[in-house]
Amino acid sequence: MAKVKSFVNNPLEQNTCILYDDSGECAIIDPGMYTGAEQNAVVDFITQHNLKPVLLLNTHCHLDHVLGNKFIFDQYGLKPKFHEGEEMVLSYAPVLAAQWGMQYDNSPLPEEYLPETGTIRFGITELTLIFAPGHSPAHLCFYDSADKILIGGDVLFRGSIGRSDLPGGNHNQLLQNIRQKLFVLPDECTVFPGHGPETTIGYEKKYNPFFNQ
Repeated sequence: MAKVKSFVNNPLEQNTCILYDDSGECAIIDPGMYTGAEQNAVVDFITQHNLKPVLLLNTHCHLDHVLGNKFIFDQYGLKPKFHEGEEMVLSYAPVLAAQWGMQYDNSPLPEEYLPETGTIRFGITELTLIFAPGHSPAHLCFYDSADKILIGGDVLFRGSIGRSDLPGGNHNQLLQNIRQKLFVLPDECTVFPGHGPETTIGYEKKYNPFFNQ
């Protein structure tokens, strides 16, 4: 059975997720750790639970979701995996960091990119790739169908959706992908978004104001 531990990190209050299962292996998703204390909290959790990080995944490559990529690489030797269409977004990260006065260590590049569809595995967990651009040009969500868990990044939030006014964003595309690719998941599926509290597919179908106007 897979479980999720999330940490709220960096000035943009981004959710860093550790997805782990009974095998002891784990995936680190969207590491946004910025301060030493934030880095220590993630490492301490992994150590205390005797977890072995085997995957570093990015739903997308906005600065707040990749701030900790270099740290995870240095700590565990993992290079990130994300869709190739996010590489342009990643190239903006140093520029944004400079504009915002933030320290940023350049993320390593993937040895292999993730496709739009398919699965990725670790331990006894299988994640289905869901390609859902709109917030960013090649955003992926990671869906564990066995445990009804969706690591949703910045696509769908509790009572809201991701912003679409950044480069590569598209509001109508985002709405369409949520309707066609996320709202077809089970109502009881728990969504762990990139910001804010967790929610469920059923709750958002019923109450999200972007779909109930």
